[in-house]
Amino acid sequence: MALQIIVGAQWGDEGKGRIVDWFAANADFTARYNGGDNAGHTVTVGETIFKLHLVPSGIIHPKVVAVMGNGMVVNPQRLLEEMEMLAAAGIGISPARLRISYAAHIITPAHQALDRALEAARGKDNIGTTGRGIGPAYTDKATRRGLRVADLLAADFSERLAAHLESANAALKTLGAAPLEIEPILTEFTDYVLRLTPYVADTAVELDAALRAGKTILAEGAQGTLLDLDHGTYPFVTSSSTVAPGALTGLGLGLTAARDARVTGVVKAFQTRVGSGPFPTELTGDLALRLRGTGEHPWDEYGTTTGRPRRVGWLDGVLLRYAARLNGFTELAVTKLDILSGLETLNICTAYRPKNAGTFSRDEKLFTDLPFGPADLAPYEPVYEELPGWKEDVSGVRKWDDLPSAARDYLDRVAGLAGVPVRLVSVGPEREQIVNH
Repeated sequence: MALQIIVGAQWGDEGKGRIVDWFAANADFTARYNGGDNAGHTVTVGETIFKLHLVPSGIIHPKVVAVMGNGMVVNPQRLLEEMEMLAAAGIGISPARLRISYAAHIITPAHQALDRALEAARGKDNIGTTGRGIGPAYTDKATRRGLRVADLLAADFSERLAAHLESANAALKTLGAAPLEIEPILTEFTDYVLRLTPYVADTAVELDAALRAGKTILAEGAQGTLLDLDHGTYPFVTSSSTVAPGALTGLGLGLTAARDARVTGVVKAFQTRVGSGPFPTELTGDLALRLRGTGEHPWDEYGTTTGRPRRVGWLDGVLLRYAARLNGFTELAVTKLDILSGLETLNICTAYRPKNAGTFSRDEKLFTDLPFGPADLAPYEPVYEELPGWKEDVSGVRKWDDLPSAARDYLDRVAGLAGVPVRLVSVGPEREQIVNH
């Protein structure tokens, strides 16, 4: 059996899509196990840029079967738009190549309306959701009133959907939001049922059979470790499990599937996040703009899903170590190393100290691990280690030994903080701009 799990080590947006694309060349299946279209994976092939929010990004490889697991929440409209985009680009999108778990949950316009209304009701205490209906869909799942993909096959699906919409309208009324028109939504979903029914499958059975047959499955996580519902910067988190163990429950696989699993943690060479929440190493001013980019290029630091400018900062080794422990990383893939070229010096956070501890002394309490997880980081400030930068353009490098010595030293320090080796380094947006170590 061969299971490889790709996990974001930060707050998402680490560049997992292109790392999945790299490994998918030798995979039989790629499978998404969590989240919905609040995630965005970007893959650049030549001059073509694929921005995928639901379909596993490995589908770009012609021999790979893409699976949408039971841990996902699926917006049928956005899924069909994505399928049409892929088909227009010449990517095969038949039911033989795309499989949707019957146990995945459906996002409806009601979930989206509730998401927006709830966020508006929070006012200044909003948590920065994408407004895509993810949270309300997972809420319905947890309270056992959700609609699943299998419901699309039911003869009385329209009645179930109508009841769901009527219930949502009652909730919207209490929030002071406008109700939804039910009939147009029922008509839209009639079309969705016809178009998506051939793709519905018992994907857990299919994946188990694939592993038993010696096939390779690439489990593709969405968002990142620090957005995990249990282990992230709560309440500024997503509504699903984003860590590696979530791949098993999100795909319906047993523990034996992970016996010899390869777990690749994807970490950006610096730190970013979209939306609200703690960010100890955050930068502002010219240096922040230098790391973020201007937005002129698709690879600049603007959210794939929201388009919002990302907050940026130095790499946080404390949080990276935390992610490595939670996920059981066996290796790291470091992305966007090329963005650091030209900086004279680099900082990397190696510990936290209490903000009110006064002048630093050797006797001061330092935290190299989080005392109670990352939910409340306000009492701490980062302790930095300064490393020399490099001036060379690394975008054309393909061999480890050809990287500038300062770049190799930086990567070695990242590996040391995480406690696992760096195996891949991305030095540009193109799929071949990878250094394999």
